[in-house]
Amino acid sequence: MGSVPLMTVPPPPNYEGRGLVNLVNELESRLAGSSPHRGLAADLARRIPDAESHVLVLFDGLGTGQLDHPAAGALAASLSGTIEAPFPTTTTVSLATVATGLVPAEHGLIGYLMWEPSAGTIINTIHMTSAWGESVDLDLDSFLPGPGTWERLASAGLEPVVVQPFNFAGSPLTDVLYGSARFEGYHSPDEAVAVTRDVASHSGRFVFLYVPFVDVAAHIAGQSSDAYAEAMGLANTIWSRLALTLPDHVAMIGTADHGHVDIPERNKLTLPNTVVDSARHFGDARSLYVTGDPSLTIEATGGAWVSSAELERYLGGEVRSAHRNRLPDGAVLMPDGVAAFTPYMNERLIGHPGGLSSPERDIPLLVRS
Repeated sequence: MGSVPLMTVPPPPNYEGRGLVNLVNELESRLAGSSPHRGLAADLARRIPDAESHVLVLFDGLGTGQLDHPAAGALAASLSGTIEAPFPTTTTVSLATVATGLVPAEHGLIGYLMWEPSAGTIINTIHMTSAWGESVDLDLDSFLPGPGTWERLASAGLEPVVVQPFNFAGSPLTDVLYGSARFEGYHSPDEAVAVTRDVASHSGRFVFLYVPFVDVAAHIAGQSSDAYAEAMGLANTIWSRLALTLPDHVAMIGTADHGHVDIPERNKLTLPNTVVDSARHFGDARSLYVTGDPSLTIEATGGAWVSSAELERYLGGEVRSAHRNRLPDGAVLMPDGVAAFTPYMNERLIGHPGGLSSPERDIPLLVRS
């Protein structure tokens, strides 16, 4: 790829009524009577009905802009607004926001690949290993601050239930995010619907259903692929079947953790060793965290530099003292359509989140009519 002109710095995501954090707090406040942050802005909040129980369906990797896919008819018909994913727009950051009701500056999980001082290495927050996949000694019980969303709901007399693929049970990330919630696994889309319907039929429950299919297909095959169309169809079927079969006393809301952009091969930048060795790089390929001199990274990518002081605005505010040593010196935000890879990032993937373009940041607010 040729030289890339320096981009302008995009604005931070919204945390003041139009963000994922506000949706989570809106639902908690309705069920438990209080929450750590404000809920949704009034125009969005009024679109969610009051109910005895709530089901929140999170479709991993489903940005609002992806709802124009032909296989997404039921999802698109339920679109009630658009909210914004937290920064960086990646799965573990957003799921930590759901699990805590906090912005990234507060919960401290600030990237897919993250510097963890207690381990003295960069960790992969999906697997809770080193960036290279090696075992790392981490205190998973205190990795996120508590009490979290599930503990607060339980203290208010409610039962939080997490419905996920069965093979997620007992994984380090599941323990970090959902350790105190009741876990229910599913083996198929049909079972996801059946399990969610059954556990949500009781009053006083908050059910969180996680659906990974769209994200997996977007990463591996891209949004123009047959695999992506099939995955979108599965997500659409889960939503439409739940909408038809959940009891009337249950409110069903849907959203996502981030959207996706397809990165063409010509725009995939493999950082040369001179750049990799010039500073510590982590984060992800669309928003590279840098500790050290960022000049070579900026020159190689054409990205926009956000210093650590500015970065806190992107993370939602002042970073808590317990997590400040996870902060980089700043971040290089990639131009639209460009991704930059260090040796421990996967260049083979087609779809990528992590940046602040509209397709990555804008996520749907879906409401069963």
